[in-house]
Amino acid sequence: MQFTFDAPFELVSELPYLCAAPGGRGTAHEQLPLLRAPVSGLPPGLHGLLVTSDLQGIAPLPSRLGETSLLGEALIEHLETLVEAEVIPDLRDLGALIAGDMFSGPRARKRGATGDVIPVWTAFAQAFHWVAGVAGNHDLFPQGKAQRLLERRTHTRRLDGGVWEIAGLRVGGVSGIIGGKRKPNRHSPERFAELLTRVLRQDPDIVVLHAGPPGETASQRGDERVAETLAKRPPPLVVCGHCHWDEPLAEVCGTTVLNVDARAVLLCPATDAAGGDLADAPAT
Repeated sequence: MQFTFDAPFELVSELPYLCAAPGGRGTAHEQLPLLRAPVSGLPPGLHGLLVTSDLQGIAPLPSRLGETSLLGEALIEHLETLVEAEVIPDLRDLGALIAGDMFSGPRARKRGATGDVIPVWTAFAQAFHWVAGVAGNHDLFPQGKAQRLLERRTHTRRLDGGVWEIAGLRVGGVSGIIGGKRKPNRHSPERFAELLTRVLRQDPDIVVLHAGPPGETASQRGDERVAETLAKRPPPLVVCGHCHWDEPLAEVCGTTVLNVDARAVLLCPATDAAGGDLADAPAT
């Protein structure tokens, strides 16, 4: 399977949110972009994929009368309003890929806060046809009833060295990043390479990582050690986050890399974007 991005990404909408300001100087106002990307190569019958990572912020949740929640939860409600307006397809017809780091402190004042992301994964699981992804280095999945319920969902899979076949796709992934073991979701360089190699040997169509390889330019930062492993058996598509890229696409290591740090990207069949209702839907 090969994926080809056939046109520039289209900005569909933006979701305002709060996040920790750089340098620990309070809270900043940001906009989460939702982009639409026509792509060839999606399996027949798959209406699209919503891909995102690093939603490290908070936003009001209309269903809770404006009470703030994790940005990932607010994103789901925002997407549902776009479905009602017929701007995007029904979420129940889409898959979702999460590339990690879905947590923010409750007041969005501490950069790099670590905590419970089960509410975000649960919201995605309730909205989408299926969900696959990896844990980021700031994600925790505390033991308890909520985690058990999430793990029992047969259409949801958190990956760490495995491959899941769903909707005509083989999706593999490795959670966490390369780093010291004293912090959550870290692997030694050797262990990360072992897990990623295990995934690549199963010939996945898409590999989901939190930290990906460097891109084609100096501003597309990444981990060279990840690149070295990918280059040995490149998959068709790598989805990652962790380091923000202004330009989300790159061709490296013999594979296409899509960076979705602090953005949500709707991968839709190119034929739909070219001639169907998607092309005619107005941006909001």
